Amino acid sequence: MAPASFLTLPARAPKPRSVGLTHVLDPGATSARAADLLGGGAPYVDIWKTGWGTAYVDGRVGEKLAVLADHDVASCLGGTLLEIAWAQGAAEACLAWADAAGFTHVEVSRGTVPMSLDAKHELVRRAADRFVVLTEVGAKDPHQQRSLGQWSDEAGRDRAAGAALVVAEGRQSGTVGIYDGEGSVREAVVDAVVDAVGLDGVVFEAPRAGQQAWFIRRFGPGVNLGNVALEEILSVETLRLGLRSDTAHVSVPDAITPEPVR
Repeated sequence: MAPASFLTLPARAPKPRSVGLTHVLDPGATSARAADLLGGGAPYVDIWKTGWGTAYVDGRVGEKLAVLADHDVASCLGGTLLEIAWAQGAAEACLAWADAAGFTHVEVSRGTVPMSLDAKHELVRRAADRFVVLTEVGAKDPHQQRSLGQWSDEAGRDRAAGAALVVAEGRQSGTVGIYDGEGSVREAVVDAVVDAVGLDGVVFEAPRAGQQAWFIRRFGPGVNLGNVALEEILSVETLRLGLRSDTAHVSVPDAITPEPVR
C-alpha cells in the first residue's frame, strides 16, 4: 500500500539530516526487534543509542548494528559504558571494541564516575579520530545541580574539543538535568545551552510526550530530540508534523492546542 499523501504537512529534510534529529534509547532490544521497528520507522530515526552497558553484554550486538546500517540509522554507544571503561583504564580498549563492532557514533559523558572536564575533553579528542562524538552535559544526580554558567561553559568547551553534538541531560525518567523533579522544563538551562552551542548543536533528552511537545512548540519541528523510547518513534514524528493536538498548530496554524502535559 502506498504511503498516505493527502495532507499538507511541514517539510522534513531527508536523511542524512543535520536538524530535526530523533535520537532513540535502546534498552537492549534484539536485532529482530530493531528490524521490526525500522521496517516502518527508519525514515524517522537518525541516531540509535544502545543504553548503559547493554551492548557489552549482547553477544549479537553486531547483528543489530548491521540492521541499523541497512536502514541508514547511526549507531551510538552510550556514555555510561565508556565512563566505566575510562575509570578502569580501559577507554582505548572500549573504543577499539566499539570500532570493530561497527558503531558509528559514541557518547562521551561524565555523569556516572568522577571525571574532570579536561579528562572528558581528552576522551572526546581520542574518540573523534574514529567516531562522530556526542557529549552529554548536566548531572544525573538531582542533588548535584549545576549553575547556568557551568552548563553553557561545558557545552561550549565540548564542541571546541570536537563534539559534533551536545546532549542535554534528562535521563530516561525526564526528571533531572534540564527538568525539575516533576518533569517540567527548566527553561533557563535550555536557553543557556542553546546560547552556548546554537539550537542545531544540541539534542534535548525528552523521554516524555509532554516534554517533546514543549520543545516542538518552543523551537519548531526541526528541534533535535533524544532519549525517545523505541515504541514512541512514530508518535514523535506525528508531533513534529502537527498530527497531534499538542502541536496541531504546525499543520493548521489556527488550531487550538492545549498546553503540553508533562
